[in-house]
Amino acid sequence: MRTSSLLLTSILSPTIMASAASSGEQCHGYTPMPSIATFLGTELSYSTAQRICCNNHKYAEYSGYLAAPEVDLFGKLDPQKETVFYDSVCGIPLFIAPRGRSFEEFKEESLKHGWPSFRPEELVSENVIIHGDGRMESRCLTHLGHNLPEGGVDRYCIDLVCMAGTPFAVDSDDERAKILTMVDEMVIDHHELNTTSYKSSAESFSGKYNDWSSKLTIIGVVCAAALVAAGMIAYLVSAKKGKADKKCKEVEPQGTEDVMDVDLS
Repeated sequence: MRTSSLLLTSILSPTIMASAASSGEQCHGYTPMPSIATFLGTELSYSTAQRICCNNHKYAEYSGYLAAPEVDLFGKLDPQKETVFYDSVCGIPLFIAPRGRSFEEFKEESLKHGWPSFRPEELVSENVIIHGDGRMESRCLTHLGHNLPEGGVDRYCIDLVCMAGTPFAVDSDDERAKILTMVDEMVIDHHELNTTSYKSSAESFSGKYNDWSSKLTIIGVVCAAALVAAGMIAYLVSAKKGKADKKCKEVEPQGTEDVMDVDLS
């Protein structure tokens, strides 16, 4: 389905690993595009993007980064229209927001949680993978964030630095554009995305997330049971020892008439 901490100052010439990257390598061995540093007029940290998007499966930009003075994401977005957010490495569309809710609702939820938060209706589902543990990455193998359901509906908690890209032109000579020849045929690039007619096929609740609350509850129950068992064992051992000591004290010495006091002075 395809057709053909801050500004860029210290990273004006990022290393682009364009050689024979294996298909499973994060970002296919490439780095984020330099333009993310000035995404929508913000000042994003390129080094953070490189670390989080292409060399990580676990960590995230700090909570509240989207509202930092040098970023102010929602101050840069047009509240009167939808915004398409693109992969920071390969430029494929990832999210269209707000969709199915107001701009204020999109803003409020994102600021509440500390990261841009999207809902299933806003996901370009062909271009994003949600793993069983909730980790999310694009079809270009760019780390995006995690699925953290809320209210019985999937909520995608995404790193801004990883969705701050721009689409490549058909005749782009950027080495990163080669990634588009490596992705699945199902991927939709920006030339094919009609935001007016596009409808996401993402499930409202995928069941794909890391349920830490349940795991912590189970761990807590197991630990409590272990403590109770240990306490009972200690009590029984103590009670048994107490009975044995009492029995010893109750035994009178035998043959006391044969005991003599010997004066050795």
